[in-house]
Amino acid sequence: MGGLQKKKYERGSATNYITRNKARKKLQLSLPDFRRLCILKGIYPHEPKNKKKVNKGSTAPRTFYLLKDIRFLLHEPIVGKFREYKVFVRKLKKAYAKTEWSAVERLRENKPTYKLDHIIKERYPTFIDALRDIEDALCMCFLFSTFARTGKCHVQTIQLCRRLTVEWMNYLITSRALRKVFISIKGIYYQAEVMGQLITWLVPYQFSHDHPTDVDYRVMATFTEFYTTLLGFVNFRLYHSLNLVYPPKLDSKAEVELKDDSEDDYAMNSESYLEKLSALSASLARVVSTAEEEEAELDQFPGEEEDMEQMEAKEKEQKQQEAQKKLFEGLKFFLNREVPRESLAFVIRCFGGEVSWDKSLCIGSTYDVTEETITHHIVDRPNIDKQYINRYYIQPQWVYDCVNAKIVLPVEDYFLGVTLPPHLSPFVVEKDGDYVPPEKLKIMALQRGEKPAQGQEEEDEEEEEGEDEEEGEDDNDDDDDDDDDDEVEDEEEAEENNLKKMEEQKSQGKSLSVKVTPGKMKVDNPARLEQEEKAEEKRLAIMMMKKKEKYLYDKIMFGKKRKVREANKLAAKRKAFDDAEKAKKKKARK
Repeated sequence: MGGLQKKKYERGSATNYITRNKARKKLQLSLPDFRRLCILKGIYPHEPKNKKKVNKGSTAPRTFYLLKDIRFLLHEPIVGKFREYKVFVRKLKKAYAKTEWSAVERLRENKPTYKLDHIIKERYPTFIDALRDIEDALCMCFLFSTFARTGKCHVQTIQLCRRLTVEWMNYLITSRALRKVFISIKGIYYQAEVMGQLITWLVPYQFSHDHPTDVDYRVMATFTEFYTTLLGFVNFRLYHSLNLVYPPKLDSKAEVELKDDSEDDYAMNSESYLEKLSALSASLARVVSTAEEEEAELDQFPGEEEDMEQMEAKEKEQKQQEAQKKLFEGLKFFLNREVPRESLAFVIRCFGGEVSWDKSLCIGSTYDVTEETITHHIVDRPNIDKQYINRYYIQPQWVYDCVNAKIVLPVEDYFLGVTLPPHLSPFVVEKDGDYVPPEKLKIMALQRGEKPAQGQEEEDEEEEEGEDEEEGEDDNDDDDDDDDDDEVEDEEEAEENNLKKMEEQKSQGKSLSVKVTPGKMKVDNPARLEQEEKAEEKRLAIMMMKKKEKYLYDKIMFGKKRKVREANKLAAKRKAFDDAEKAKKKKARK
């Protein structure tokens, strides 16, 4: 009857997981190498549903991996390269100890290396998969490209990240794929549309920063090693999709324009070409130089009503995007030395504008400050001594706000020394019932082609006049109120007199005179009646709900009311702020 007794923890979920130490011993790797391999292959720890059962009854904190993932790592070629590298380090140490310099040189020449190409193909079977996962790679590469050349990470890694990020920016300029920009405390957020995929990344500011001590740079360097390989593949594919030479080269015409006699003073010959590329002011060379092709218009086929509506909406959106790509076409910008040059040059060039700066600031300037065709001079200081009458002097925020608004905004709010309007995030989309700032409403009105600025000024003037007139009107209002009170008192007295007369007639036994008076027509409001009927139907429907549905309905209504409360609170805050600003202006006028 008995049979074999079942042993605990030998079947089910307990056999699907393996601890980190056991996995490391199975692969015969040290902890840093194991961690590095897992990062490169995209294998991460898992939290079991029943941790105590998987841990064989123990409650000790342990890191678990899926057993199938560790078996998958057993056949990885990089594991063999890690072992070869360990042998190489041991031989090198021995050669150094014996002072055998020829052996040291020979070993260094035959240092084992590995490639991550097969891992990229394995993790991203299609190019769209790679684009969807490119955001983290861009953030990390832009971060490493800003690092100082200290001992924290290899100089070659910093240079490689800088080269790849410059290639990415040059591609976006050529394809005009940038859509949104937002300046935050962390850095500058960009969003681009590449092959139908929205890609958002963060670029840190160009400040010198101390490296924090609580960050493990070896882990970050491993991620960067993988990300640089991925970004290199993506850049290669994107450049070829636009018929551009890769690695990127400047157009021969642009190269002649950028050729300067004094460029040797700023960079060595080996670095000057990369500096010119990173200036982002010149166009790139193409594989086959062809005349500009006319854009083919999409054919329209008649279909169902919904399909036609969708087609019209897509067509409208496409036209808006085309107009946004040419936002700064025909405009010439000059950047003063205190503004963030790279960010502004990148954004302006992405939307068809021309940009330059002082020759002493950086290689790649295309025209001088004395150029008469300059339309906008971007300055970030309260005043500038020498000003030209044929150009606007504006603050840098104007460029970013124009990109987010998708129109060229009026420059009056961005002149030198003027208090700037708030920089609104383009990533926030207001829904029905949400609070919308007045500045957003103003931009929406400008997008519709209205001119809200004049109307607002008139309203402000009317409000100020109204406030002055209010004091004079208060006395008149008091008189009117007194008259109304007298009329009400007279009516009450007349009613009381009528009641007294009727009581006297009753007491004397006289019959009351009954009269038939014509009735008055009561006009019903059909809209109000319909509204009341709907409200009654809704109330009855709520009464007939099941308990579970009623609970869900109450939760939904609570969420809506909370949203309305928050919107009202923000509106009240804004009103208080505006009132305080008006009071300050009044004091300043006096």
